[in-house]
Amino acid sequence: MTQTNNIVWHETTIKKEERQEKNGHRSAILWFTGLSGAGKSTLANALEQQLFNQGVRSYVLDGDNIRHGLNQGLGFSDDDRKENIRRIGEVAKLFVDAGTIVCTAFISPFKEDRKRVRELVEDGEFIEVYVRCSLEACEQRDPKGLYKKARAGEIPSFTGISSPYEEPDAPEITIDSDQQTVEESVETILTYLKGKNIL
Repeated sequence: MTQTNNIVWHETTIKKEERQEKNGHRSAILWFTGLSGAGKSTLANALEQQLFNQGVRSYVLDGDNIRHGLNQGLGFSDDDRKENIRRIGEVAKLFVDAGTIVCTAFISPFKEDRKRVRELVEDGEFIEVYVRCSLEACEQRDPKGLYKKARAGEIPSFTGISSPYEEPDAPEITIDSDQQTVEESVETILTYLKGKNIL
C-alpha cells in the first residue's frame, strides 16, 4: 500500500464559481510560453498591471522567481524541466480554483508538458499565449546574458541552442514580440479575455 492510498481529497466549502461571482470575473491560466528573452515576463507583468488597475484579481508566476523557492532544487535536464512545469501547473490550478487569473511566464519547451497542464483545468481555463520571437532577436536582446554563456558552452541544455523548443500547434493567442509593442500585445490579450467573457 502506497502513502497516497491514505490521502483523501477534501472538498472546499466555498466553490470556485462563488469566488468568481464575488470577484466579478472568471478565473483562468494565461500560460506565456516562448524562448528565453522573448518577453514573456515583461508581457505578463504589463498585463497584470492593467488587470490590477481594472480591479481584477490576478497574479504572475515567473519562472526565475519560482526557481528561487518552490523549485529551487530542480536543474535544467529534460526530467527536471518536466517536473518544474508539473509543479507550476498544480500551483496555477489552485489559483484558478481561488477565482484568480494567473499569468505564468515559463519557457516550458515541451508540448506534452503544456498539454498536461491544460488537462488539469476545465475547457477554456487554460489560455496558451505563444510569445513568438526569432532566436536571432532573442540573442540580440539577451537581457540576462544567458545566450552568450550558452554559446560559450557554459550553460548545458539551453533552450534554443542545445535543447529544443517545441512551438505550440494551436495557441489561443500568438504575440509576435519582435514586431508588436508591449502595449499592443497587452491590448490583444485583454480583447481576447473580454471576447471569451472572462473579464
